[in-house]
Amino acid sequence: MLNSLDPTQIVALAAALGWASGIRLYLVLFLVGIVDRSGWLAMPAGLHLLSHPLVLAASGLMVIVEFFADKVPWIDSVWDTVHTFIRVPAGALLAASAVGLLDAHGGAVGTLVAAILGGTLAAGAHLTKSSTRALANTSPEPFSNLGLSVAEDLVVPGGLALAVLHPWAFLVLLVAMVALGAWLVPKIWRFLRRLVGHTPSPATQTSP
Repeated sequence: MLNSLDPTQIVALAAALGWASGIRLYLVLFLVGIVDRSGWLAMPAGLHLLSHPLVLAASGLMVIVEFFADKVPWIDSVWDTVHTFIRVPAGALLAASAVGLLDAHGGAVGTLVAAILGGTLAAGAHLTKSSTRALANTSPEPFSNLGLSVAEDLVVPGGLALAVLHPWAFLVLLVAMVALGAWLVPKIWRFLRRLVGHTPSPATQTSP
């Protein structure tokens, strides 16, 4: 049973919170709150608010809503579009709160850096997720969409746990995932543009 986090774990946790917020923000909020409230792990002070009963109730409710919204083709893309304006700032705030260096020794700089990197990781994860799901929605079968959604349900708690238990392993995997996303997203959008460009317009379909 863990009691406190060392500096490496805090850095890895901050990165994990930013990255995971771009995929399953409400699940992140709920899991961190539950862990902190259970006393299994002494979360950084900036994250204690997530364990308040009202916050847990709100984040738990949104976990349920997002779980089902994310399983429905095209509804998931609408959900992702709306959450472009929520996940990125939330990822920045969570990463900054995890680092929690606002003190009298110039720690504000470290907090600002954590916020920038956390927001960037959230934006990258969100863009990769939304692009992949948009591609899956072009398929007439529902199984690829459902499979991706279930994988996201599993990879977020797995990533958070790995960041705490094996921080260096998580950081190495995070670099690999960021590189993969940077390579994959442009290819997905080029494919989607070509797909849209080859879709016959209604006028073309009804012309003799």
